[in-house]
Amino acid sequence: MALHEINFDGIVGPSHNYAGLSLGNLAATRNAGGTSYPRAAALQGLAKMRANMTLGLTQGFFVPLPRPNCAWLDELAADASTNRALIAGAWSASSMWTANAATVSPSPDTADGRCHLTVANLVTMPHRSHEWPDTLKQLRLVFADAAHFAVHPPVPPTFGDEGAANHMRLAPSHHEAGLEVFVYGRPGGRFPARQHEEASRIVARRHRLDPERVIFVEQAPEAIAAGAFHNDVVAVANESVLFTHERAFAEPAATYAAIAEKCPAAQVVEVPASAVSLDEAIRSYLFNAQLVTPPDREMTLVVPSECRESAPVWDWLQSMLAGNGPIRRVQVVDVRQSMANGGGPACLRLRVVADPAAVDPRFLLSEAKADKMEALIRAHWPEQIDPGDIGSDGLAAAIRQARAALLDLLEIPELA
Repeated sequence: MALHEINFDGIVGPSHNYAGLSLGNLAATRNAGGTSYPRAAALQGLAKMRANMTLGLTQGFFVPLPRPNCAWLDELAADASTNRALIAGAWSASSMWTANAATVSPSPDTADGRCHLTVANLVTMPHRSHEWPDTLKQLRLVFADAAHFAVHPPVPPTFGDEGAANHMRLAPSHHEAGLEVFVYGRPGGRFPARQHEEASRIVARRHRLDPERVIFVEQAPEAIAAGAFHNDVVAVANESVLFTHERAFAEPAATYAAIAEKCPAAQVVEVPASAVSLDEAIRSYLFNAQLVTPPDREMTLVVPSECRESAPVWDWLQSMLAGNGPIRRVQVVDVRQSMANGGGPACLRLRVVADPAAVDPRFLLSEAKADKMEALIRAHWPEQIDPGDIGSDGLAAAIRQARAALLDLLEIPELA
């Protein structure tokens, strides 16, 4: 079995809009009520996937969930007079941020030697809480090979779980046993803490992880209050490297010590607040980057273009590259449509360490498939959605037609 890191990106759905539904997500709040551009958003996401393939990385994707979710509105007894936030919630395309789809533990870490995935319940935000049934259906299709994968239902809803955005893994290499780091928040702050400690512990037990190779770490309340609603807004890990802001964790020294004890190969690359403030790190999404190891072994940080436009961030990145640290390359991508809703390069992908041959091939990207998907997006995705369009029967029909055309192209009738 040849294990590889596969980055599964969510294709930005045709209902992509800026309704500002996510409390604590400062970008989403700032751009609430703006005009969105679903076609551009989907093409930007596809271009990022192509760039990853150019690096030599294995690239997968998930298709958009069905929207608007009329069954959810029916459960709420919603009609035209209902709170507009609930109507907008049924149209949300936020499932494109597949870092929130599930938590993933690869086979080297689990007692049964299978890759385990637990779909996130996303209960903290109403517009995301209805995603998991369709996400679970898709995960069980993509990872249907029971000899290699175990796909679990969500953690019970009392405990908030938002998936891989609050989970990191450190290991000498992807195919070796690693240390899994679960990051949680404490309630009672300015914004809700979306990842509960008990949810993380439930996932670790379900995945049959060795308790000696797991740590649970509190996210800094200061970071959550500043707008780091998920840990991946202030920290990201890849193989033996943890790239983090100085103020990401409630007890950074203790966190680094626990990592060093359980994963001696780990290297911490810490960005000091004196060089990049917490606010600037969150505004630019420096840490919501993909930290990847291409086949040439030149560890690469894939950052949004906003990082290049921030003088403190870009200066720090250049100084990092001038040194002899483990991160040797920075690649800039344009995902502005996603960024305006609070989702950078890392939000858009779920990393799965597995044998690509065990994955449903319909969900693996190639250049030829990307060409066909790009043409379909240009033909079917709405060019723009204005706030007043949400709830329109005509737009709803166009969105359903666009998704159906994509499923037909990819020959995935099971998700129709």
